[in-house]
Amino acid sequence: QVQLAESGGRLVQAGGSLRLSCAASDRTFSAYRMGWFRQAPGKERDFVAAIHWSTGYSYYADSVKGRFTITRDNAKSTVTLQMNSLKPEDTAIYYCAAQGNYRANYHLPSDYDYWGQGTQVTVSS
Repeated sequence: QVQLAESGGRLVQAGGSLRLSCAASDRTFSAYRMGWFRQAPGKERDFVAAIHWSTGYSYYADSVKGRFTITRDNAKSTVTLQMNSLKPEDTAIYYCAAQGNYRANYHLPSDYDYWGQGTQVTVSS
């Protein structure tokens, strides 16, 4: 079973930038889509962004559109989330997720088969 590992989370000031990375333990793993979700204390896990592994087509939550960019490196089996113009409301644990096979949807946690342990992003005002 493939494992996902996130990195890059830390404390940053509002208006700053962060780059999160997610690596699959098996470099031969080919997901249908990979995505990022986030969960703030006391809240549900929310969709942030996803990318179709073959085409590179990307999807974003309205709250991050224009500020966050998701990219993937097929050869390295990694996905990256570039986060710019960060706001305090972006504070959360960010999780990487992968779809092992075709799924019609991409915006719910139940749409994904594999998950990382999460990385903390804290944005101070």
